[in-house]
Amino acid sequence: MKILVVLTYYYPHWTGLTAYARRLSEGLARRGHQVTVLTSRYWKTLPREEVHNGVRIVRLDGLMRLSRGIVMPSFAGAADRLIREHDVAQVHIPILESPLITALASRHGKKVVITHHGDLVMPSRPFDQFVEHCVTGLMRRALSDAARITIHTRDYAENSPFLSRYAEKLVPILPPVEIPAPVPEQVAAWRQELGLDHVRVIGFAGRFVEEKGFDYLLKAVPLVLEQMPDVRFVYAGETNVVYEPFFERWRHLQERWKDRVLMLGLLNDPQRVANFYALSDVLALPSRTDCFPMVQVEAMLCGTPTVATDIPGLRVPLQLTGMGRLVRPQDELALAEGLVAVLRDRDAYLRSREDIARIFDLDKTIDEYEHLFESLVQHD
Repeated sequence: MKILVVLTYYYPHWTGLTAYARRLSEGLARRGHQVTVLTSRYWKTLPREEVHNGVRIVRLDGLMRLSRGIVMPSFAGAADRLIREHDVAQVHIPILESPLITALASRHGKKVVITHHGDLVMPSRPFDQFVEHCVTGLMRRALSDAARITIHTRDYAENSPFLSRYAEKLVPILPPVEIPAPVPEQVAAWRQELGLDHVRVIGFAGRFVEEKGFDYLLKAVPLVLEQMPDVRFVYAGETNVVYEPFFERWRHLQERWKDRVLMLGLLNDPQRVANFYALSDVLALPSRTDCFPMVQVEAMLCGTPTVATDIPGLRVPLQLTGMGRLVRPQDELALAEGLVAVLRDRDAYLRSREDIARIFDLDKTIDEYEHLFESLVQHD
């Protein structure tokens, strides 16, 4: 098949959404399908076109940023040409141009699969709320025209008023998760380098934005230390998020506990990421909203239990594996209690890499997408 994949950010950009798209696209390419990604040229140093790991990447220049989105004047022409050249299109939303893609596909008699990465939840600032309202309206129009909508879990869909009107189109497929095994020698050396020998480590990872709830974790620091003074917190991720300066609101707490909270910055190397999970005794996920953070399963595959808020989607990996604890959302006391409980009885929450990999099987995810695309192409 000739498969067109459309999203705002792709390789080398790194978020859960782009990791999802990249793993799936490269997996389909390995099976002999012709995969083209249409995306933005968000850095001027990136080539406008290249082939990476078997996937053709077409990047378009942006005129301006609109919150998390990028306005690309040449998008309509490029999308029209590429849709005509391909058998089926997959769109990862949110993306500003989603209804344009479904309209062009309909004109050319092509089917569109929309992969929904979570309802759009923006910060409470007036401009962000305006963007959320506008983009949500565009997403509704695109979802109405899509042939199928893939979702990470049925749990999230059943608790999303936004998705309820599209129930007949929803196809739950667990995300494509892939992470190398940690290297024990490297993990031990890194812990020593960071001064983490003989202490317990709480890891947290992701973009420092409001939806991830890391402010609750910072507020939980003294509550954890009251019960376990030897604990250290280690963050891997990006704090300087262009479209949302949330970290600045909470920098004072990070600085107050800077001798207990280590900031590693963004980790791009998969082996380094795996070693980060392994040096953590537990991974904290205090999200306000999060349909399915892949870091949770990545940590489990690296032998690290998690403590996550009990919200739709986010709770599913823990429900499937038992590798950690769920806690009340937006509650630093409950978060601290959950983290301390796991640290005190960590062995009770451990599962083997093989057990986790049987549940979150990359090949099975690619199989399900391959069959879905084939059914739509054959139907045509």
